[in-house]
Amino acid sequence: MSDYKKTLNLPQTDFPMKANLALRELDILKKWDEDKIYVQLREAGKKKKKFILLDGPPYANGKIHVGHAVNKILKDIIMKSKSLSGFDTPYVPGWDCHGLPIELNVEKKYGKPGRKISAAAFRAKCREYASSQIDLQREGFIRLGVVGDWAHPYLTMNFSFEANIVRSLAKIIENKHVQKGYKPVHWCLDCSSALAEAEVEYANKTSMAMDVRFRVVEKAAFLKRLGVTEGCVEKVSVPIWTTTPWSLPGNQAVALNPDLEYVLVVCDGKEALLVAEDLLDTVMQRYGVKVVSRIGKAAGDKLVGMTLQHPFYDKQVPIVSGTHVTVDAGTGAVHTAPAHGVDDYVLAIQYDLPLDNPVGNDGCFTQATPIFAGTHVTQVGEKILEILQQQANLLHHEQMNHSYPHCWRHKTPLIFRATPQWFVSMDKNGLRQQVLKAVDSVTWVPDWGQSRMRGMIEERPDWCISRQRTWGVPLCIFVHRETGDLHPDTVPLMEKMADLIEQKGIEAWFELDANEWLGKEAQHYQKNGDVLDVWFDSGVVPECVAKVSDALHYPVDMVLEGSDQHRGWFQTQLLTATAINGREPYREVLTHGFVVDSKGHKMSKSLGNVIAPEEVVKTLGADVLRLWVASVDYKTEIAASNEIMARTSETYRRIRNTARFLLANLHGFDPDKQLLQPDDMLMLDRWVVDRARSIQEEILQAYDSYQFHLIVQKLHHFCVIDLGGFYLDIIKDRQYTMPTNSRGRRSAQTALYHIAEALVRLMAPIMTFTAEEIWQYLPGKKGSSVLLQGWYQALAKLPDDELMNQAYWEKMREVRDAINKEIEAARHAGKIGSALEAEVHLFCGPHLEKLMEALEGELRFVLITSLADSMPEHAGPVDVTVTNVPGLALKIVPTVHKKCERCWHRRQDVDATDNYPGLCGRCVLNVAGKGEVRNYV
Repeated sequence: MSDYKKTLNLPQTDFPMKANLALRELDILKKWDEDKIYVQLREAGKKKKKFILLDGPPYANGKIHVGHAVNKILKDIIMKSKSLSGFDTPYVPGWDCHGLPIELNVEKKYGKPGRKISAAAFRAKCREYASSQIDLQREGFIRLGVVGDWAHPYLTMNFSFEANIVRSLAKIIENKHVQKGYKPVHWCLDCSSALAEAEVEYANKTSMAMDVRFRVVEKAAFLKRLGVTEGCVEKVSVPIWTTTPWSLPGNQAVALNPDLEYVLVVCDGKEALLVAEDLLDTVMQRYGVKVVSRIGKAAGDKLVGMTLQHPFYDKQVPIVSGTHVTVDAGTGAVHTAPAHGVDDYVLAIQYDLPLDNPVGNDGCFTQATPIFAGTHVTQVGEKILEILQQQANLLHHEQMNHSYPHCWRHKTPLIFRATPQWFVSMDKNGLRQQVLKAVDSVTWVPDWGQSRMRGMIEERPDWCISRQRTWGVPLCIFVHRETGDLHPDTVPLMEKMADLIEQKGIEAWFELDANEWLGKEAQHYQKNGDVLDVWFDSGVVPECVAKVSDALHYPVDMVLEGSDQHRGWFQTQLLTATAINGREPYREVLTHGFVVDSKGHKMSKSLGNVIAPEEVVKTLGADVLRLWVASVDYKTEIAASNEIMARTSETYRRIRNTARFLLANLHGFDPDKQLLQPDDMLMLDRWVVDRARSIQEEILQAYDSYQFHLIVQKLHHFCVIDLGGFYLDIIKDRQYTMPTNSRGRRSAQTALYHIAEALVRLMAPIMTFTAEEIWQYLPGKKGSSVLLQGWYQALAKLPDDELMNQAYWEKMREVRDAINKEIEAARHAGKIGSALEAEVHLFCGPHLEKLMEALEGELRFVLITSLADSMPEHAGPVDVTVTNVPGLALKIVPTVHKKCERCWHRRQDVDATDNYPGLCGRCVLNVAGKGEVRNYV
């Protein structure tokens, strides 16, 4: 047997089959750093139109989690795809640096400010802690392959940013959107501070639910309004139901719905109770009363103005009208404590009720509170129960599990508590309507984001922007000691203060001597000690980053965050930008869902279902994590598990192996010298280039519409089905056996080169490391990085009027699949060992026979059989197999011919040439002659 292996053009490449991403990606990161890839991108984009995606600042606390990874990878995919589309895409990452979580971590180590450590030293430690967390998270984001200006991120604690926060507030004050108010706000007992709406989450809580008597004071007048004769009962009461009995010391009224019907019922012959008619059966069942007598009935508005006796204080409260009262639960009468509820506060304004708040900052009742002074609201329940029983005003009590607002950081229940706070008013100067108009000017992806945001803006209360904390940007305002009004020169004073903060940071305000600034006026004004809500810090990022940076522009083109940011960052940007500039700060909002496990459960360390991005990167590589992010429909919940990551790794392997095959078969190919023009290429090669072109068009459209999961599907399908399952399988024979510089081989290499050039760019935004690795192995002259390229433009279209157009090759694939099915059946039956041991005889209808004849004897290379011919369907023998392809029947017979030692085809002319024993005729031509001629396959 002769050694013909040296005469073959076998694939050859140093591009490794084993990805070993965990290590190889580090080399690429090092190269990007040395090459200053971000600087190169900005240089290349100088004359291009900008696309600005504004980074929403993650909180500078703790290692990055899988939610962070999803968010940053999605942003990076968009920015890289826009860069390839011809945009300049500067990406400035940022961090949120003030606020409670940082305070808590510093408290654990150094103690509360003002006790073991001074407030100034505490703020310094907070700044130090935040810096360390930023470094930790930055390293994690860079490892994911996210390209950005990591050396110059925006930090809300940078002196310049802190100064611009103050300037932003000054502009909102100047536009008359800020007011002081004594309103009930969500109050965290652990934070000892007000919370914003976005800092509130709901969780189940077990509370003491009580039904409490409020006895009617003017019994005769009350009965008369109900059409009842005086003297039929000894006493009359209005029962209320509450799940917050701690708020009873703050009661100032009882609200009835003006439109509900209320009935007066006698339970024991002596006392009558007023209950909403729709709730009567439920209430009586709760009280254990089986038989009642209805003695009167009236609408709620008929009873407004009547007075009731407080259940344990020596005071009387009025009945008021409130449309918020429903029959979902309770009695139809609602205890009203203006200091402890928004609806209650609205009624207090309407009816001029007292706004007294008996609960202090620490959650304890003030010393002026009768009976309960000094008792914490969480401990007062039993004491209230006892006093109600003593006063015979407790009708019923039970433990109840219900949804209740909690602090999203401490996970502890909140209370509503009225305190003097500063608010951005939604209606004082028309802000609500301006923001609603801005909402409609934005493109929302998915589109339901628009209606969700509109609903939130329509219903949202005024924004409480003041906080009673240490680590934050101060409001920098002076307030009149008697009137509570702002200093008349507030805006210029704030501008002056901002200039000072820009030099020294927020400590400049806390060190400020008011006498030096205000002179004689200082005796009348008090320096405000509150800091701004941390959501204000992030809300003004467009104002403090995009507007002031030469690299960016305002409004920005896009913001992209999780769906919870409709009530958070998306909303606070809208509020601040509209309050300052009268318009929206961004053009498009893209929302992604939360990461859950494979069963749809929220990820939790206690459940053991957390997927840590650093672990995925260490074991599988960042590109597998990136591929997973791209492969899911991020608009809904995003499932993650080790099994899902393993499946994604398999998808990655298939795509990588395809790339390796392309590179291996481009060995020795110089596109500057050996690239064929489309008209010189074989028809199958022209088809696959056109197929790559149409796939590229679909993928680019998917990039533009941010449907990355479709891109992964199309890439995978193209690699595995179009290439691996059809084209690459067919051209192996031509690539390996034809002469090195033959038209047939150079045509295939030309196609492979075009495909590789397109494919490496198409995958670059997603599998960014792998694309960069492939780029370094591509033949020909090229730039230093795939990230500096545009989409590939040299994929030639196959004319539709060609016989062998896309439709032709789709039909050939259909025919091939049908034939392969029968070949596989013959192989399983033991008739043949491989497809090359088969001779295939096709019996075709007129149209299909014409398609087969067009190949002029090259059909066998499509089918990868040693022989294949076609003839009219009426010429077929009786024992043909009819396929599911219309007009196609076939017969497969084992070949009787010898196997060619070089191409492995079994041909009649093997050994026909004495000088080349073991070779078939075409291999002799390829080894010793001018080479075989191929035109189609």
